Amino acid sequence: MGLAPTVGKGFFPLDEQLGLDGSGVTPQGQEALVRLAVWMSFEHACEFLHDLLGIQVSATSSRRYTYQLGQAALAVQEAQEHHLREDLPESPGGAARQAISADGAFVPLVGGEWAEVKTLVVAEVVRDEQGAAHTTQISSLSRLADVETFSRQALVELHRRGVEQAEAVCAVMDGAEWLQGFTDEQCPKAVRILDFAHAAEYVSALGQAASEAGSVLESSWLEQALHGLKHEGPGPLLQQLRALHTQYPTIAQVGEKLAYLEKREAHMQYPQYQQAGWPIGSGSVESANKLVVEARLKGAGRHWEREHVNRMLVLRNAVCNQRWQETWQTGVVQHHQERIQRRLWNACWKVLIPLTRLSRLAASHPASRPAHYSWRQPFLRRPSVSSDRRAKI
Repeated sequence: MGLAPTVGKGFFPLDEQLGLDGSGVTPQGQEALVRLAVWMSFEHACEFLHDLLGIQVSATSSRRYTYQLGQAALAVQEAQEHHLREDLPESPGGAARQAISADGAFVPLVGGEWAEVKTLVVAEVVRDEQGAAHTTQISSLSRLADVETFSRQALVELHRRGVEQAEAVCAVMDGAEWLQGFTDEQCPKAVRILDFAHAAEYVSALGQAASEAGSVLESSWLEQALHGLKHEGPGPLLQQLRALHTQYPTIAQVGEKLAYLEKREAHMQYPQYQQAGWPIGSGSVESANKLVVEARLKGAGRHWEREHVNRMLVLRNAVCNQRWQETWQTGVVQHHQERIQRRLWNACWKVLIPLTRLSRLAASHPASRPAHYSWRQPFLRRPSVSSDRRAKI
């Protein structure tokens, strides 16, 4: 008895229902592995999984599972973004007073390149017993993208937090031009505030340039200048800085820093902001840069393929926003749907490719077959010899 012919790969429907992919790792094991890999290196995640659950998995598998779920989670959010732009659903209710901030942080890519990851932070603004403003219920969205793409993707988080329905919103940003454009598009009604620490850096640099040029400034000049800026507003300080610029008009740095601050005078009304109960610092987004982005994507020996960065970032946002279960479940459903679509596509190709080859073969030899030939006839059947031809024979 001869050997049975080899069959192609297949899948068992029950495996699909149970979430098994043939790797020998259960769905619970995969979730634990991916969640660990979101916090630490793929190698360390495998070690922890083995120590905690006794499951032995390679770093390659850890990387594959993580990127698969990250790609699926990105697809889910892209679908949400499309739905928001096409259907324009009403924004859910959120906190009455909210703050948004955005900033960028650089991460290393393969080949020695550095790329900027942009991060949006949304927070609820509350006041303590002394009336000071604080931010709470902080969430973030981080992406490696250009400004236009990032602005579109940020819509998902802004909609989820109900920023559009908030009674009042402030946008605490540094002075980058793209941040003003972002605010124009996503939250034009926001009260715009120049991050106080960012303004302080420019004041300090201007004073340092004047001192190096020969100006005699008191040792407490910077402290007094910033105190005045915070409690009196930018008017008196800008007058002092203009006097320094008049004294040293040839010092380019003095003129540049002064022009920068003058352009943003309307966003430095810090006494008014504090009285209204708004924060004047963007520490929340700076913390997100460090804790969400840099804590996992930067470090000795870490270099990322560009297409893998957002796959990791969407999972980092999920765990840091305490929305892991939702992200995992929707990501798994999306991944299973993609697997089914690929299987159906592959099955169709297995049928279409032979038919395409046969049709090309038939088209390449049109004169070799009779006019009444049909592929429905058995392949070896030939038309019978005519009676006239038999007579001749």
